[in-house]
Amino acid sequence: MGTETVRAQATDEVTERRREQRGWYFYDWACSVYSTSVLTVFLGPYLTSVAKHAADADGFVHPLGIPVRAGSFFAYAVSASVILSIFVMPMAGAAADRTGRKKPLLALCAYLGAAATTGMFFLDGDRYLLGGLLLIVANASVAVSMVLYNSYLPQIALPEERDVVSSRGWAFGYAAGSLMLVVNLVLYSAHDSFGVSESTAVRICLASAGIWWGAFTLVPLKRLRDRPTASAGQAPGHGWRQLAATVRDMRGKPLTLAFLFAYLVYNDGIQTVISQASVYGSEELGLSQSTLIVAVLLVQVLAVGGALGMGRLARTYGAKRTILGSLVAWTVTLGAGYFLPAGAPVWFFVLAAGIGLVLGGSQALSRSLFSHLVPSGKEAEYFSAYEMSDRGMSWLGPLLFGLTYQLTGSYRDAIISLVAFFVIGFVLLARVPVRQAVHDAGNPVPDRI
Repeated sequence: MGTETVRAQATDEVTERRREQRGWYFYDWACSVYSTSVLTVFLGPYLTSVAKHAADADGFVHPLGIPVRAGSFFAYAVSASVILSIFVMPMAGAAADRTGRKKPLLALCAYLGAAATTGMFFLDGDRYLLGGLLLIVANASVAVSMVLYNSYLPQIALPEERDVVSSRGWAFGYAAGSLMLVVNLVLYSAHDSFGVSESTAVRICLASAGIWWGAFTLVPLKRLRDRPTASAGQAPGHGWRQLAATVRDMRGKPLTLAFLFAYLVYNDGIQTVISQASVYGSEELGLSQSTLIVAVLLVQVLAVGGALGMGRLARTYGAKRTILGSLVAWTVTLGAGYFLPAGAPVWFFVLAAGIGLVLGGSQALSRSLFSHLVPSGKEAEYFSAYEMSDRGMSWLGPLLFGLTYQLTGSYRDAIISLVAFFVIGFVLLARVPVRQAVHDAGNPVPDRI
């Protein structure tokens, strides 16, 4: 084979890899509007108001006959969705690796979640149970889809590219969230001019996220390609048996497990802040829905630059050190949030800015760092365990948040309880020798990690 032929093949490989990477970014673009508009901004305060409308004289609703303070219902529903994810993600990861067909499973999860989100248009009156059910389906669907989405990263990016590629994916997601929030802000703020009520405007914003999610999922489904894996062709199914085998395999890589445990802890705090910040702002600080939209829009805009900026920092200082620095920033920012005065949007915007600068980068670099710890051919299996740490195990934070409020009646006490996740996560991550972990996984060790 001549030199020119080899060069042409290398060029074709690079071109194809770049094409897949661009398609991969678009799933972040597609599904992030759910996380932003639905989970972070609108659904928490709106579902809480619906639950309060259905509550008894003591402020309790009774799903399945269980007394639940209306202000805690949303947090409990998020926690329930995460627990459901735990049961589904291992089967999805095993099926993806055994069949080598990730795209059909990704499509199924994406469109189930998009349909549930679109169905939130019908959430009105006292239909808090419908809202809880749709939230559980949508949140579980996005979690399972992210198992499959993340597992493409080691296949479409070389080791030295992954920090940048992962950070760009997060940046795409935050850019999409920002764009949709601008549209939401216009509709919500001027709902009278559009001839709709405030409640209807919120329900349109919720449903539009589902439509966006479904429409832009077509791009990654067209550009990504399935690849045979070492376990492809084996009988599909037996997800829990496969999960047990994955866990046994990971026990032979204790440093990978150590990273996952650290990530489980600090990411639980991150996910809880994302889902509960709007409830804290509306219920404890007395801020308007428009103020919350602007604050989250600020988070989205700064998160784009934060994700890309932290990706650049990782090139110089390594992903681990950069993540550790972000956890310090999370701790300081969240601690400051406890002292925010009620009815003072300026200080809430300052807090939002602090969150935005570290949010995208801490998540993007965690994903790319873990991709180095995954043995070749077991991407979906290992990323199902990662996603269980990312979303599937992030039930403790919302549960603690909800219980703290139920017991104390104070959202300030609930928000300060989350500091522990970042402090403990920092200590656990600092103890992980990541270069040795990469080597133990059988992967080349990058110069900076």
